[in-house]
Amino acid sequence: MLLLSEQTGFRIVSPVPARGGAYSEALVGNFQRLNPILDYYNSVDRDVDRLIFSSLIKYDAKGLPIPDLTEEWGVSYDGLTYNFAIKENANWHDGNPVMAEDVAFTIDLMRDPASVLPEDIKDFWRGVEVIVLDSKQLQFKLQEPFTPFLDFLNFGILPRHILSGMTYSEVVNSEFNLKPIGSGPYLFEGLITDVGVIKGLVLLANENYYKDPAFIDEIVFKYYPSCEDAYNAFLGGEVQGISELASTTLDPALKNADLSIYSVTEPEISIILLNLNNNNVRFFQEEELRKALLYSIDRKGIVKRTMEGQGIIADVPLLKNSWAIYEGNQRIDQDNQKAVSLLKDIGFLIQQSNGLVRSRDGISLSFSLVHPDDEYHSLIAAAVKSDWGKIGVDVELIPVSYQSLLLDQLQPLTYEAALIDINYYRSPDPDPYPFWDQAQQTGGQNYSQWENRVASQYLEEARVSQDYEDRAKLYRNFQVIFSNELPALPLFYPVYSFAVDSGIQGVRVGAMYDSSDRFWNIAEWYLISQSGSETSIE
Repeated sequence: MLLLSEQTGFRIVSPVPARGGAYSEALVGNFQRLNPILDYYNSVDRDVDRLIFSSLIKYDAKGLPIPDLTEEWGVSYDGLTYNFAIKENANWHDGNPVMAEDVAFTIDLMRDPASVLPEDIKDFWRGVEVIVLDSKQLQFKLQEPFTPFLDFLNFGILPRHILSGMTYSEVVNSEFNLKPIGSGPYLFEGLITDVGVIKGLVLLANENYYKDPAFIDEIVFKYYPSCEDAYNAFLGGEVQGISELASTTLDPALKNADLSIYSVTEPEISIILLNLNNNNVRFFQEEELRKALLYSIDRKGIVKRTMEGQGIIADVPLLKNSWAIYEGNQRIDQDNQKAVSLLKDIGFLIQQSNGLVRSRDGISLSFSLVHPDDEYHSLIAAAVKSDWGKIGVDVELIPVSYQSLLLDQLQPLTYEAALIDINYYRSPDPDPYPFWDQAQQTGGQNYSQWENRVASQYLEEARVSQDYEDRAKLYRNFQVIFSNELPALPLFYPVYSFAVDSGIQGVRVGAMYDSSDRFWNIAEWYLISQSGSETSIE
């Protein structure tokens, strides 16, 4: 609020958040179980679990690790040993203290053979030794240095004193999943049912939270089958927030003065891989040709036409909001004249005998582009084919299932070019090593077969360094090399949008690695404010 003073000028009175009020949000999906070791495949359960359960660490708006349940942590000089101390005032919602044994117990459940978690996560935890040092301290011992290890500590911790003695199957079917006890900023109050069907649930602010209690006293989640139903629920006054806006609801939501729209890039990059070691397309090894291919793609047009404008152009295979992104990365905007010039410079010309397809020494600039056979990727692939055709590049589109794309094309390296999405969901650490290090050419995920010793050295050093400034420099160097050589063609990041009633204050967006990350500062959201301090402006 801005007030005119008598003589000196203006006084700015800043509102101060106050405790109180309730917030209701529409979740798109169905309730299953409120348990962080069981929510891997159900995002709406993870949304709720994010508020009920705590983890050892969490991540800030740039994806950097910060303490949550832990008071502090330390790493040995060789990067093999991590020590954590849990906050002394951290308690479960039933009043019992959070103990180091709770963390070890949760990890044992995660690596249980019957666990629903992906095998790679279970295998990872089977290779980590977990040592309880005392009631509040524990230690992790790794087999080799691995700084992205902290990513694996962002799991919700379960209360051993309630669930111990149960088998994994018994935990899956436990009543605990309907009446969870956590240690997070909100505690479970009860379910909302209609004729035996769960329609929603109620959470209350944790008055004994180990940090400052949340401002909003009560949060109500309600379940809806679609984004359209969720938006209509807002229009009908049933909810104050919408967990996800689809393309069909985004435009009316943007025009609704009662809604504040928050958008952030999703943890995913659409990219075209080029098989640099496929003898059928040896021309992919030429840097100028790869750049010509990217210059000719109208990425802005594709975002507008196929994604309703909900995409951000990508320059490198790192996430846009990550602490590791280099803002000075080279941007290649569409320029067909530049693309044609590059192709001519390396001898690819239009020959009368070859129609409109460029060729050199009898070899046509022709190749196949494999892509997922869903409508979304098919539209993108068709747009890319059209753009390349305008500069004399002939492309055959090959739609396949996701499984076939991986097992029949990428892993055996039989493909020529491939449209894929690199997924960084639930992986705040930007580590690009698996996709671009030369050591991953055989048996790994370096499907482009890019072999650059210098870039690989930067990646290898970055994933063992404990100094984040040093890591940022190493990743910057990697990005510069990638931008110069373009071993693959980055396209764009999709955008995730959610909506909150304009009366809700304090909402901020940060880096997103899961839909639940929209709640990263939930304790700071507020509905009620009081007059605060005054600042004079002369």
